[in-house]
Amino acid sequence: MTDYNQLCEELKSLSEGVKWDITVLANASALIWTSMENLNWAGFYIMKEGRLVLGPFQGKVACTQIEVGRGVCGTAVKEDRSLVVPDVHKFPTHIACDSASNSEIVIPIHKDGEVYGVLDIDSPLFSRFDSSDRQGLEAFVNILEERI
Repeated sequence: MTDYNQLCEELKSLSEGVKWDITVLANASALIWTSMENLNWAGFYIMKEGRLVLGPFQGKVACTQIEVGRGVCGTAVKEDRSLVVPDVHKFPTHIACDSASNSEIVIPIHKDGEVYGVLDIDSPLFSRFDSSDRQGLEAFVNILEERI
């Protein structure tokens, strides 16, 4: 089980005084990758020109652009809410960047009152993420929102 209090403290330390968003997000993805178990992708998509574009991540190569409303990430942006998906194969419009992914959690990130992007984490396990993961990762994203 992930210690989200520790994860958040480490993010605060890593991002203190850092003025570049890309640097904060790069370290944040590495921190998640090394702190959470049973993941096959952890990273960020950032809003650019009305769509999500690939940002810093850990894992296999990924989709480079996602339309708002498409897939778990695009749906999280469209609905502006966190999504925990126990079985991505049952999610309408799911985008299979990695066929080994079976569950996913996506948390929107805000900047200046707008959706800035999303934190996206995939697992090869079904039902890998639950409400405690959602709450912990929302706290993690709250720190990111203060630092970007």
